[in-house]
Amino acid sequence: MLEWLEANRFLSAERFAESRINARLARFGNLRIRHELGRHEIRLGPDAERALHDSELSRARSVHRRRFAEPPLDASARARQARFLAARGFSSDVIQRVLRDVAGATGVDET
Repeated sequence: MLEWLEANRFLSAERFAESRINARLARFGNLRIRHELGRHEIRLGPDAERALHDSELSRARSVHRRRFAEPPLDASARARQARFLAARGFSSDVIQRVLRDVAGATGVDET
Protein backbone atom coordinates (compact mmCIF):
# COMPACT_ATOMS: atom_id res chain seq x y z
CA MET A 1 0.00 0.00 0.00
CA LEU A 2 2.76 2.49 0.95
CA GLU A 3 4.68 1.68 -2.22
CA TRP A 4 1.57 2.39 -4.30
CA LEU A 5 0.99 5.70 -2.49
CA GLU A 6 4.61 6.73 -3.10
CA ALA A 7 4.53 5.61 -6.74
CA ASN A 8 1.40 7.66 -7.40
CA ARG A 9 2.78 10.69 -5.51
CA PHE A 10 0.11 10.57 -2.81
CA LEU A 11 2.88 10.10 -0.25
CA SER A 12 6.06 12.12 -0.63
CA ALA A 13 8.87 13.09 1.74
CA GLU A 14 9.24 16.39 -0.10
CA ARG A 15 5.56 17.24 0.33
CA PHE A 16 5.68 16.25 3.98
CA ALA A 17 8.75 18.46 4.54
CA GLU A 18 7.08 21.37 2.76
CA SER A 19 3.93 20.91 4.84
CA ARG A 20 5.87 20.77 8.14
CA ILE A 21 7.94 23.83 7.22
CA ASN A 22 4.85 25.85 6.31
CA ALA A 23 3.12 24.81 9.52
CA ARG A 24 6.10 25.75 11.72
CA LEU A 25 7.54 28.72 9.85
CA ALA A 26 5.76 31.52 11.72
CA ARG A 27 6.54 30.20 15.21
CA PHE A 28 9.87 28.38 15.18
CA GLY A 29 13.50 28.79 14.21
CA ASN A 30 15.62 26.73 11.85
CA LEU A 31 17.08 24.50 14.55
CA ARG A 32 13.67 23.38 15.75
CA ILE A 33 12.32 22.82 12.22
CA ARG A 34 15.40 20.81 11.21
CA HIS A 35 15.18 18.76 14.41
CA GLU A 36 11.54 17.92 13.80
CA LEU A 37 12.22 16.88 10.22
CA GLY A 38 15.25 14.88 11.38
CA ARG A 39 13.01 12.88 13.73
CA HIS A 40 11.12 11.80 10.61
CA GLU A 41 14.43 11.12 8.79
CA ILE A 42 13.81 13.86 6.24
CA ARG A 43 16.50 16.19 4.96
CA LEU A 44 15.88 19.64 3.56
CA GLY A 45 16.75 20.38 -0.02
CA PRO A 46 19.18 23.21 -0.78
CA ASP A 47 16.40 25.59 -1.84
CA ALA A 48 14.36 25.00 1.30
CA GLU A 49 17.48 25.31 3.44
CA ARG A 50 18.38 28.64 1.84
CA ALA A 51 14.83 29.96 2.21
CA LEU A 52 14.77 29.04 5.90
CA HIS A 53 18.16 30.64 6.49
CA ASP A 54 17.23 33.85 4.68
CA SER A 55 14.00 34.32 6.63
CA GLU A 56 15.16 33.34 10.13
CA LEU A 57 16.00 36.86 11.35
CA SER A 58 12.66 38.33 10.28
CA ARG A 59 10.80 35.37 11.79
CA ALA A 60 12.67 35.77 15.08
CA ARG A 61 11.82 39.47 15.17
CA SER A 62 8.17 38.68 14.56
CA VAL A 63 8.04 35.99 17.28
CA HIS A 64 9.80 38.31 19.72
CA ARG A 65 7.48 41.21 18.94
CA ARG A 66 4.37 39.04 19.45
CA ARG A 67 5.60 37.69 22.79
CA PHE A 68 7.27 40.71 24.38
CA ALA A 69 5.70 44.15 24.42
CA GLU A 70 8.80 45.81 25.87
CA PRO A 71 12.53 45.46 25.23
CA PRO A 72 14.59 43.83 27.97
CA LEU A 73 15.22 46.46 30.64
CA ASP A 74 17.89 44.53 32.56
CA ALA A 75 20.10 41.46 32.26
CA SER A 76 17.54 39.05 33.69
CA ALA A 77 14.86 40.21 31.24
CA ARG A 78 17.36 39.93 28.39
CA ALA A 79 18.25 36.38 29.47
CA ARG A 80 14.56 35.44 29.74
CA GLN A 81 13.84 36.73 26.25
CA ALA A 82 16.92 34.98 24.86
CA ARG A 83 15.86 31.68 26.47
CA PHE A 84 12.40 32.04 24.97
CA LEU A 85 13.81 32.49 21.46
CA ALA A 86 16.32 29.67 21.97
CA ALA A 87 13.53 27.33 23.05
CA ARG A 88 11.76 28.20 19.81
CA GLY A 89 14.81 27.00 17.87
CA PHE A 90 16.43 30.25 16.79
CA SER A 91 20.22 30.35 16.55
CA SER A 92 22.28 32.29 19.09
CA ASP A 93 23.49 34.72 16.41
CA VAL A 94 19.93 35.56 15.41
CA ILE A 95 18.86 35.92 19.05
CA GLN A 96 21.70 38.35 19.74
CA ARG A 97 20.82 40.41 16.66
CA VAL A 98 17.13 40.59 17.60
CA LEU A 99 17.84 41.67 21.16
CA ARG A 100 20.49 44.17 20.02
CA ASP A 101 18.11 45.63 17.43
CA VAL A 102 15.26 45.92 19.96
CA ALA A 103 17.51 47.59 22.53
CA GLY A 104 18.98 49.94 19.91
CA ALA A 105 15.59 50.93 18.50
CA THR A 106 14.30 51.92 21.91
CA GLY A 107 17.50 53.44 23.28
CA VAL A 108 17.74 50.91 26.11
CA ASP A 109 21.30 50.21 27.30
CA GLU A 110 21.90 46.52 26.56
CA THR A 111 24.55 45.93 29.22
